[in-house]
Amino acid sequence: MASSNVQLPRIVSPDYFVEQDGVTFAGSHLLLDLWGAINLEDAKQVEQVLIAAAEDAGATALHAHVHRFESGGGVSGVVVLAESHISIHTWPERAFAAIDIFMCGACDPYKSIPKIHEFFAPEKLNISEQKRGVR
Repeated sequence: MASSNVQLPRIVSPDYFVEQDGVTFAGSHLLLDLWGAINLEDAKQVEQVLIAAAEDAGATALHAHVHRFESGGGVSGVVVLAESHISIHTWPERAFAAIDIFMCGACDPYKSIPKIHEFFAPEKLNISEQKRGVR
């Protein structure tokens, strides 16, 4: 997660491209793999936690759709943000969830993680980051 010594992005153009550590880019795309996770089947709760996580990051939720698969299957969904999106796919039978958090502008996607971690309570959380739109 972001620490206090990390320089947060600043908006450098009207299209919400940002600059951080001398690099200009569209936004940060976090990939979260949650192993040993819980709460992987209730579409409504998953939708609510993803919206709350987006708001914690300073993002604006525009639309959400989360679909629950029948027969003990997991959920797949997306929260469309003014600043991009958060998406999720779960596999309850493996206690696994894959979450993408892509945000541009002044949002801090790392601030979404505590809410996600609290709700899904994974035994292991892997996080990777990709800067999108780097030239």
